[in-house]
Amino acid sequence: MNLESIISVTGKPGLYKVLSQIKNGLVVESLLDGKRAPVHATDKVSALSDISIYTNDGDMPLAEIYDKIYKKTGGKAAVNHKEKPEALRSYMKDVVENYDEDRVYNSDLKKLFQWFNLLAEKGLLIPEKEEEETKKDGEEKKIAKPKKAAPKKPVARKAAPKTRAVKGGGQTSMPSKKGG
Repeated sequence: MNLESIISVTGKPGLYKVLSQIKNGLVVESLLDGKRAPVHATDKVSALSDISIYTNDGDMPLAEIYDKIYKKTGGKAAVNHKEKPEALRSYMKDVVENYDEDRVYNSDLKKLFQWFNLLAEKGLLIPEKEEEETKKDGEEKKIAKPKKAAPKKPVARKAAPKTRAVKGGGQTSMPSKKGG
């Protein structure tokens, strides 16, 4: 499960996919509506690959938790994030038995399940093993049927633009008049 290019921006709803970097920020695409927008360096950004959940044994990365939920649901949406906090906590307890109930807040669980359902809906939660198998299948298909190159068309070239001499500088094409 690759969550490297998926981010959350404080103050903006949903998740975003990083498309490129600009001078003072990022260009992102919303996973909710597909609109592109800049995210400036002053905005607070969290990469999903950097987020983890407290457990009694330490921290567990979000990718591992999503992998467990994906296996439990079979790639479908999990519990709705608008359920009562008790339902969210019991579902989380089924997935990660030793998560720290005192340090993981209800708001954290709401975000966790809301993000999971959004990523599952968009098909971005494929476990790494399945990703590798899909890539291998795609490579085998590419090797079996190489694409034929389209015939090249001649490119028309534009004539070079005419330039004018700059006033007061450079050489002129007119001979200077000397003497008298």
